[in-house]
Amino acid sequence: MLKRFCSFALPAFFLSLCIGAIPARAQLGNSGSIDGVVKDSTGGVIAGAKVEISNPVTGFRRETVTESDGSFRFKNVPFNPYHMVVSLAGFTSYTQDVDVRSTVPTSVQVALQVASAAATSITVQAEGGDLIEKDPSFHTDVDTSLTDRLPLESQSSSVSSLVTLVSPGVVADSNGLFHGLGDHAENSFSVDGQPITDQQSKVFSNQIPLDSIQSLEAVSGGPPAEYGDKTSLVIKVTTKSGLGAGKATGSIYSSYGSFGSVTAGFRVAMGNEKFGNFLAANGLNTSRFLDPPELHAIHDKGNEENLFDRFDYVITKADSVHVNFQYTRSWFQTPNTIDNLNIGLTDPVTGAPLPAQDQRAQISTFNIAPVWTRLISATTLLTVGAFVRRDHFNYYPSANAFADGTGVIPGGSSATLNQDRKLTNAGLRADVSYVKGAHNIKAGGVFQHTFLTENFNFGITDPNFLGSQVDAAGNACFVGGVALDSPCTDLLPLDLTRGGALFPFHGHTDVKEVALYAQDTINEGNWAFNVGIRFDIYRGIVHDWQPEPRLGVAYNIKKTNTVLRVSYSRVLETPFNENLILASAGASNSIITDVIGGQSLQSPIRSGQRNQFNAGFQQAFGKYAVVDADYLWKYTHNAYDFSTFGNTPIFFPIAWKNSKIDGPSVRVSMPNFHGLTALAVLAHVRARYFPPQVGGLGATITGGEVFRIDHDQAFNQTTHFQYQPYKNLPWIGFNWRYDSGLVASNPNLDNFSDASSFLDADQQTAIGLFCVDAGGTMHTASLTTPLALGAGTICGANPVRTGAKLINIAGATFDVDHNPTRVKPRNLFDTSIGDDNLFRGDKYKWSLRFTVINLTNKTAAYNFLSTFSGTHFVTPRAYTVELGFHF
Repeated sequence: MLKRFCSFALPAFFLSLCIGAIPARAQLGNSGSIDGVVKDSTGGVIAGAKVEISNPVTGFRRETVTESDGSFRFKNVPFNPYHMVVSLAGFTSYTQDVDVRSTVPTSVQVALQVASAAATSITVQAEGGDLIEKDPSFHTDVDTSLTDRLPLESQSSSVSSLVTLVSPGVVADSNGLFHGLGDHAENSFSVDGQPITDQQSKVFSNQIPLDSIQSLEAVSGGPPAEYGDKTSLVIKVTTKSGLGAGKATGSIYSSYGSFGSVTAGFRVAMGNEKFGNFLAANGLNTSRFLDPPELHAIHDKGNEENLFDRFDYVITKADSVHVNFQYTRSWFQTPNTIDNLNIGLTDPVTGAPLPAQDQRAQISTFNIAPVWTRLISATTLLTVGAFVRRDHFNYYPSANAFADGTGVIPGGSSATLNQDRKLTNAGLRADVSYVKGAHNIKAGGVFQHTFLTENFNFGITDPNFLGSQVDAAGNACFVGGVALDSPCTDLLPLDLTRGGALFPFHGHTDVKEVALYAQDTINEGNWAFNVGIRFDIYRGIVHDWQPEPRLGVAYNIKKTNTVLRVSYSRVLETPFNENLILASAGASNSIITDVIGGQSLQSPIRSGQRNQFNAGFQQAFGKYAVVDADYLWKYTHNAYDFSTFGNTPIFFPIAWKNSKIDGPSVRVSMPNFHGLTALAVLAHVRARYFPPQVGGLGATITGGEVFRIDHDQAFNQTTHFQYQPYKNLPWIGFNWRYDSGLVASNPNLDNFSDASSFLDADQQTAIGLFCVDAGGTMHTASLTTPLALGAGTICGANPVRTGAKLINIAGATFDVDHNPTRVKPRNLFDTSIGDDNLFRGDKYKWSLRFTVINLTNKTAAYNFLSTFSGTHFVTPRAYTVELGFHF
């Protein structure tokens, strides 16, 4: 792979790295360090002085004492501004603001003055200027002080839950999926500098464990040039480190809760100034692993095991090595609907009663990412790295193939299927950071080689499917047990009810990507400029390349504690890798398109081109609060989404001609005030897509007007607060989440007449379909009594009122752009109460935590029969008790 990397036309600097055989390891690119020396007024060094750094908005706080030579150092410090206080008895306290924006160490020199007899120290409090950042990129910073006490909905996708709750403009969807600012999963992670752009939903991959995260920064506006590919939301993660931790510290914990959910795990950090190791491991077993298509989960057991290790070693004062390792395995059942229980159905071959559907999946994720850094001078740092990440996805059918899949094939017929898919992403990266005066320069390159292998098999299990098909002229193509014409002649070998066999699809392809970038953040007086250029070269099933200029400007009005900012970003978006081969090549295979759809989509999925504009401000209100607001416009040619394969968790990437996304996002933060901390995020993001569909399989729209995609949501907000009146007392955390509802994209839900005739009894019951007849009597659908519209039916021909409890059916006012049918709004409340030191221990501590998710037991759906994501219900009220031991 190194040879292939060197064969690309890269600058001489990167070629020299190949020729010189410098060890290639992954970049530690999301944190910096602060070091310095404390002296007295005569120039003598001072040992034992207390040095503290803090950020009042994120809650990040660390302290240390100076060594015998007066030196101190803070390592693994997230990029942010910090307030530093140095104090020692007999000296006047020293304060300084320190801005960490680069992997190049930030050095400070401190001179303590002997205190007068009247005062030996001063009290330092955060002011308005400490709450704002002169940064052209709109972003949200989160530290463990918040995440440790934040009630999270999903135990198996905790990182997704965290990002959804704390970052404005992020729309919650099912199974750990979140939509960043109007886009479907156009999100990327940068874990200690390693780029991860693959899907993070728990039906695609396994996420990095929450236990491993020290801090998180979610960039939702004006991404710098070092970030590309999927930039709607860039989540920069800094993991925990044992470097300088001293003796082993950590915790062991276990929890039990609703749905028989059991967790257990531990985390431990140890090290000194030369080496450090942080290790975290945990496991989960639950009867509600995925968000099911029924209110009450059926056939939804799953388990997950995580292992994360970070190793740091300081070779010399100039050289250091860092390695991240992760292995995660998840196994889970595919949740059933009531229809999937196959009540009253028989095997079409043997005539025996059919068992319930029993489909399952297993995902194993492996990741290793080493990094080597070389401090060339006090102003220049070289980073060279490598990474390998692999997701192996297996989807298993029921033991009895005929038990599978009511509604799998479009039109409601059944099929059985299985899949074995591997996605391996390997890469090299290198960059140089240079900090001098007003300039913070970073230039580098990334080479990624993604190996895709897809095995997908399916067969028809519905004896009536072929008989329902017609040829191009509309004539029956299957008469008297004989297939007369296409498509039946093509599909007969796949009909398991007539002795057919599974259709085998096997595909393999390599995707190579090269990115080169250079950027400079210039701080001059009240101004900050983020200037950059990026070149992306994509070589997969299709070939694309593009220069991508980036420009951001921020201005600090110090008198009013206000920051104004604007930015422009050009982005090359690359296709989703998951099921890319089948989605790109399958449209040319008549057998696949006869069953799945997509006959008109002969072109492979191409890269997207985006122009993005952001404008916003940041305003501090004294030391009490800061408001950060941003407005975005995103114009994309070739905009991406996914299409679900029936009611399975298998998705095909698709693309649309254009998309226009815009809207405001706001974050309000209140630093700690007498034990109370609060955060609120809110957004209104429009997501308008323009036909035709230009790639993929499944849902096919070849014409028509602009429409709202299913991840369009008119408004959402999250309010979180936590309160602890005194350090040795219990604390409480509380969330309020409001979602106005995603678009229900199925065209059969545009009005009550279509919905009542299209939905079966189970589906009608699930959404609470109802009507009020001419006599004023309300009728609600049940499993035994579905509703229908017309003369002689329960509802009658002209009911007084119709609707559904969980879906806003637009009806006569339906408009695909301005008034689509939506999932109904929901208010969800979560709370946690805990005590971090039950027995008031010093060296050893016990903690206890009680969490309630969906406190009011609100019945709500994420989506319903979406052609892009299916049906999934929000978690009902769930309780969890966690006990921890800390040492």
